[in-house]
Order: sequence, then structure tokens, then C-alpha cells
Amino acid sequence: MTILVTAATGRVGRKVVDQLVKRGANVRALTRDPSKADLPAGVEIAQGHMLDIESMRAAFKGVRTLFLLNAVTGDEFTQAILTLNLAREAGVERVVYLSVIHADRFVNVPHFAVKSGAERMLAAMDFNATILRPSYFIDNEAMVKDTILNHGVYPMPIGGKGVAMVDARDIAEVAAIELIRRDRSESKLPIETINLVGPDTLTGADVAAIWSELLGRPIVYGGDDPTAFQANMASFMPGWMAYEMRLMAERYVSDGMIPDDGDVERLTEILGRPLHSYRDFAATIAADAA
Repeated sequence: MTILVTAATGRVGRKVVDQLVKRGANVRALTRDPSKADLPAGVEIAQGHMLDIESMRAAFKGVRTLFLLNAVTGDEFTQAILTLNLAREAGVERVVYLSVIHADRFVNVPHFAVKSGAERMLAAMDFNATILRPSYFIDNEAMVKDTILNHGVYPMPIGGKGVAMVDARDIAEVAAIELIRRDRSESKLPIETINLVGPDTLTGADVAAIWSELLGRPIVYGGDDPTAFQANMASFMPGWMAYEMRLMAERYVSDGMIPDDGDVERLTEILGRPLHSYRDFAATIAADAA
């Protein structure tokens, strides 16, 4: 049967599509603009978006399993609620949902609270679901590489508790594995939650030390105060979103994003390989800059 992938052209969704195609799945990709999709051969394209009810009804025809990813937007919760209702209306009960780690704890951060609400909806409506809870994306660090390379400062206020950053490639591959497992199961599977983390839990000072070693010169940690971080975010995103990112950074500092016991081992077993590390990501950038 067909698997519908939302946000199919984004940095995670596109990787999920690729992983599903690699595994021989029938994939339908939801996108607003098919002319810009650039998806693999054989992937069916559904034009639409999650606030367009009729386009979603059309997208769900013939679908058995849903990968639900909502971008951080002001109407994210509305998108999630509508999509899950339309999935149920279409008879789609198998779902892999991309949430966020500590969604139930970081309730003052809007997109965490939204995802916690969607998780509760999946349970209350008795969906056959896997909830994936990724930590901070390693890939986000591409935004600050110029500051690191040109100014010698690691500016992300991630604090001293530690953050187990995860690579988007690992997120996508686990998602694809779970989508296929749900899609091909002959019986209903219980709801499961999987934390998606990296192999190392790093503080701001740890990350600065990695960059210092790889670049062969001192890189300092910019500190825990998120004021400059918020100002930088506000230069290229709406003010409300920059403030939301500040709230998230404050929780990095106060709580960290620390895996539960056994998370790394569980992911390694699911993937059958080691997780991608922050050091590997940084080493690639350092080599390109040499």
C-alpha cells in the first residue's frame, strides 16, 4: 500500500522519501509546488497542503500509512489536528509522527507544546502510531558555521547540561524503518515512542573544544545568555519565531536535551550501524574550510 509523506521536500521529509524508495515502498509525496519537488522516479506527487481540506482528502485516497511532519509555524497545531482528523476520515490509522524530545516537559515552548498535544491526540484517537522524538538537529549548525570559522565563537546557547544532537539522516532512516514496519504489519501495533538522539551528549564548551581541535585554533563558547541568539534569529525569521527559539534555548540551558538510558543502543540496533556524530559533521566543514 501507499505511504503518504508530508513536508516531502524539506530537509527531513526528502530524506524520508529517499529511504522509503530505497526500501521498495510505494510513496506519495505531499508538496505545495510539484514543479520544484525534484523527487525520485516512481514517487507519486500530491499537490496540496495541510490547510487545504480537499487537497488533503485527495492525497489520502489509497493511502494506508502517514508520515506526519509539521513545520514550526503559527498554525502548526491546526495543521496537525486537521491532518489527523482527515486521516481517520480516510481510514488511515497507521502513523509515524515527528514530534520532539521532551515535548511533555518543555511546555512553555510553543512548538513543543503543540507536539505534545498531537501526541495526546494520537493516543486518544487510538491510532496505530510511532512517535519519534528528535533532539536538536546537528544540521541546524550550518546556520552558525560562518560565525565559528570567521569569528572564532561557537554562538549557540546550548548550556552546560548537555544536548545529544541528532543527524537528520538518522532521523529519516528510523522514520522509514518505522513507516514500513507499520505499513506491512498484518495486525495493529501498539503506540511506541522513540527518542532520536546522537551518540554524544555535548555542552557548549564541549562543542567549542571539538571545533578548536579540528580547526587547530581556539574557538570559544559564546555563553548561555540567549539575547544575541534571539537577535540573530530575528534577522531572518519573524519576531515571534525568534522569541520561540529563545525560549527553547533557555530550556537547553536549564534542562539540556539528555537521552534516556538505552536510547543510543536502541537506535544503533534499529539502524544496524553507529549513529552519525557531531564531530563527523564538524570535521566535514573544517575540511572544506582548510
